[in-house]
Formats: sequence, structure tokens, C-alpha cells
Amino acid sequence: MARPDRSPPIFVSLLVAAALASLVPSFYGAAVGDFDNARVFFYCGLLFAIAATFIGIAVATTPRNRTEHRYLLGLVLSYFWLPAVLALPMVQATDDRRLIDIYFDMASALTTTGAPIFAPAQLADTVHLWRATVGWFGGLLIWITALAVLAPLNLGGFEVSSDARPGTQGASLRGQLATVTAAGRLRRAAALLIPIYMGLTLVLALALTIVGERPLFAVMHAMSTLSTSGISAVRGPQDGAAGLTGEVLIALFFVFALTRRSFSNGFSADWLGVMSRDRELRLAIFVAIVLPSFLFMRHWLAAFEGNDLDDLGGAFAALWGAFFTVLSFLTTTGFVSDSWAQARSWSGLPTPGLILAGLVIMGGGVATTAGGLKLLRIYALYKHGAREIDRLIHPHSVAGAGRLGRRIRREGAFIAWVFFMLLLITVGAVTLALGMTGLDFEQALILALSAIATAGPLANVAGEAPISYMDLGDLAKFILVAAMIIGRMETLVFIAVLNPTFWRT
Repeated sequence: MARPDRSPPIFVSLLVAAALASLVPSFYGAAVGDFDNARVFFYCGLLFAIAATFIGIAVATTPRNRTEHRYLLGLVLSYFWLPAVLALPMVQATDDRRLIDIYFDMASALTTTGAPIFAPAQLADTVHLWRATVGWFGGLLIWITALAVLAPLNLGGFEVSSDARPGTQGASLRGQLATVTAAGRLRRAAALLIPIYMGLTLVLALALTIVGERPLFAVMHAMSTLSTSGISAVRGPQDGAAGLTGEVLIALFFVFALTRRSFSNGFSADWLGVMSRDRELRLAIFVAIVLPSFLFMRHWLAAFEGNDLDDLGGAFAALWGAFFTVLSFLTTTGFVSDSWAQARSWSGLPTPGLILAGLVIMGGGVATTAGGLKLLRIYALYKHGAREIDRLIHPHSVAGAGRLGRRIRREGAFIAWVFFMLLLITVGAVTLALGMTGLDFEQALILALSAIATAGPLANVAGEAPISYMDLGDLAKFILVAAMIIGRMETLVFIAVLNPTFWRT
């Protein structure tokens, strides 16, 4: 049994974080002369801080056994109540906005979905910065809880390579975990990851500013890239001033959404060597090269038939537009390259949105801010399939790759397949529920995929016409909020929380 500790509950810590986050748009509003909105965010932050202080004092004398299980339950519940708290300053800073729309927007930002419910011109720059800050904070929250809570419980993708059942602690970790409380692991993870997360965001924001991006847009796009929220005050980098150079910089930072090894152990001298051996990153590079090449060849053949091969500039733009957009949707960020439209029109053939939907379902790396199935699970299914084909040819062969490789091919592939089935069932259930609100099948399916994969911008590019979140009914918005939370925390987490055995381990 875990030792009692007197650390504040998770909802108190989140209130403190909300108070600190509200200072960002408050200082910006004061700097640019938007004093009305600056005061709103400052007063709301002060209110959050006072509430956190009073609640913290009230529970400080009550020691409790705060295990990973309780922190996990608290995190799940936080995704339902915290957007309502974060919506308070937006209610005051916007005019004639319905509460359900603001709650939807904050839930979308906190889960790093980034579903654009408001048109960019509807909100002030200070409010846009608040939305990006909430999305950035949601990404940091996933980094910390994945390392300190999900990893010890073998959830969130860690179950693929672990020898323990999902929701339980492996035998090799029990002795280590018994000496440190869950709160202690959260503090250690926060101390390790917050400087890295903030430093990477600052570096990308400065780089985008240097290449010509407006400072506000540079900060927002940096926040959205690291958190994979895709939130922007415009339509994304395609409407920014950084151009191709800015897209290249953003593409470089997508690596932190493709594998946790890019940041979880810091930046050692062997960082490039570790990256070159990472399974998730190699799979992501394979997809990011093969799929754009396939689209490029498809366009090239069409251009060949139209005798348009001398358009080398259009060819390069088509290749880059496909590469950047594929990589962006693979990380579930949802940024669209400025050359994506040219990639679609260069050959006169429309690129089907089903490809982008498949990419967001694949998702990024385990314990990163990306959503979807996760690349490690895809890798486990691939290795299992390759091994089964090999056994058909050589029935008595013995596979190598060591104990970890065998674990991934067998038990890891099994649990990955179970999760894949649960994901499909969830997509089907959400699609059916949205269809009952009056949406047609295509719209319901696209919205379900975008919510569960935490890739809100998918709704604008996957269908024949963009889907407006604002035009949805209230029931459909509530369904999508629940789907975004399920997609962010993953189906296995909810099953583990609802399983009585989970609380007895």
C-alpha cells in the first residue's frame, strides 16, 4: 500500500496551473493595449489562485493514500470540469457567445484536439492566445501524466512492451514504486519535463519570428506544434508570413510528437543515435516518405499525360505540400501546408481526404501529445503480421530480436489488436450517436474520427466541403466533447478505471 502524503490533490494543482496560464494573455493584452481583456484574464487568474489556496488549506490536514489509480481517476474527471473553469475568462472576454460553444472550445483545446468552432475574426488576439495557451498546457499535462501515472500502470501504449497486464504494475517496478509516492513521481516528472517543454516552445517561437512570422502567430504556432493542438489565430502556417522556411522549422519539431525518446531522457550526446534506433520514428519516417511519394507519382503521371512536366516549381511544391501535410496529420496537429492546394491542383486530381483520416487514426508516438492508435501499436501489429507470413514460408523457423522483440510480436500485438478493435467500436458508436442528431454518414464519421484522434482540423479538409463545428446542435457538441476526452485518455484507461480489479491491485 502506498504511503500517505499531504500533497495537494490534483484538482488543486490544476487550478494553480490555470491561474498561472491566465497570466499569459493578461500580460499580452496589457502590452498591446487590450486592457479590458487583460483585466478579465488577470481577475480570473486571481480567482483561480484564491480558490486553489482555500481548497488546499482545507485538505492539507487530511493525509490520503494517493496512488496512481486515484491520480488517474482525478485526471479523467479533470477533463470534464476543468474546461468549465477555463471557459470563465472567455465568457467575460467575448460578447454574445453561448456557454456550450465556449465549453466545447476549451475542452477541444485542453485535449489538444483544436477543433475550430469560432472563426478567427470573431475573437480578439488576446483570446486567441488564451486558446493556444490552454492547448499548450493540455500537451504539457499529457507529457507529465504519461510518464508519472500511465507508465507505471502500463497504460497509454506502454502495455505493448511491458510484461504486466494493463492497469497493473510490473514486477520489476513494484519495489521501485513502493519507495516513491505517486505525488513524488509527478513532481519529478514535472521538474524534468517542464523546462524541456518550455525551452522547445521558446526555441521554435524565436526561430519562426526570425524568419519573418508575426510574434503572436509565432508563439501560437510554436505552442500548437509542441502540443499538437493545431490552434491558430489564422488558418495556420499557410496564412503566416514565415512561408516555406517556417513550415520546415515546424516539421522539424514534429519529431517530439513522434517518439517520447526525443525528450523523455533529455538531450545527451547520443541523442541522434537513440533517435536512429527508435522504432516509432523509423515507422513515421517510412510513412512520411512513402505516402507523399505515392501522391507525388500520382500527380506526376497525370502531369505526364497533360504534357506539364516542365513545371518543376509546381512539382516541388506538390511534393513538399504532401510531405508537410502528411507529417502534420500523422502527429494529429492538423496544419495544412500552403502548398497543399497546389499539390491537389497541380495534376488536376483531387486528393481524397480518406488518406488524412487514416493518418490521424495511426497517430504519433506513445506518451507524446499526439492522439490516435499510436505508432508503437502499429509497429507491433506489423511485426506480428510479418512473423506470421514468415512462418507460412518457414514453419520451423525461430525468430530473433530478443525478449523485447518477442514480447512486442506476441503479447504486445495482441493488446494492440484489442485496442484497435476498441477504437473502431468507439468510432462506430460515436458515428451512430452523431447520426442520430441529424448529421449524414460522411459528416458523422469525419467528426467522430477527428474527435477520437484529437485532430479537430480534419473536419475542414477530409470531406467534400468543410464541416462547421458552430453549426452543430448542442447534443452533437456534447457527444464530441465526450469523444475528445475518450480519445485523449484512450479507451483502455476508461476500461481500467471502471474495472473493480483495477482498484484492488
